[in-house]
Amino acid sequence: MAEVPSTFQLSLGSAAPDFTLPDPAGNEVSLQQARGDRGTVVIFACNHCPFVVHLAEAIGEAADEWRDQGVRTVVISSNDVDNYPQDSPEKMARFASANSWSMPYLYDESQQVAKAYGAACTPDFFLFDADLKLVYAGQFDDSRPGNDKPVTGASLRAAVNALLQGGDPVQPQLPSSGCNIKWKPGNAPAYFG
Repeated sequence: MAEVPSTFQLSLGSAAPDFTLPDPAGNEVSLQQARGDRGTVVIFACNHCPFVVHLAEAIGEAADEWRDQGVRTVVISSNDVDNYPQDSPEKMARFASANSWSMPYLYDESQQVAKAYGAACTPDFFLFDADLKLVYAGQFDDSRPGNDKPVTGASLRAAVNALLQGGDPVQPQLPSSGCNIKWKPGNAPAYFG
């Protein structure tokens, strides 16, 4: 299981790259539709990565909690489903249901959205304020499969709490890590080593 870190391609204060992507049922969802009144969490994930599976239930619980506070969450899968069929939209729907995800789980077939965000791994987390300016990029918490640290969401929770309380972005912003995004042949961005 190779572990790849976040790349921090978007700097703090950067505008959220816009998107309109389909959910597994084919319904188009835009960033404007998915955004929250007080903030928006954008997560790059997939169905089969052990790092995502490790956090999936806690991600769903946190997203539900934050939604009630005006912070909405959207999850995007950008993996190449030709070579990784376990990440297909049909299986995305099953994965979301199995983990009680109530937030949109969208499919970035072209991988252009992942590139626009500078996403490198699954999971990769981005928090934007009410004006869709980046205030946090990094990890959910210190837990990884097999490291015996509890899944708490502490890092992302601290960032959301700072946003909701009107504070400065939390520091340091520690990179997330996980499986690399499964780029289509010849499609890997320059920042991806």
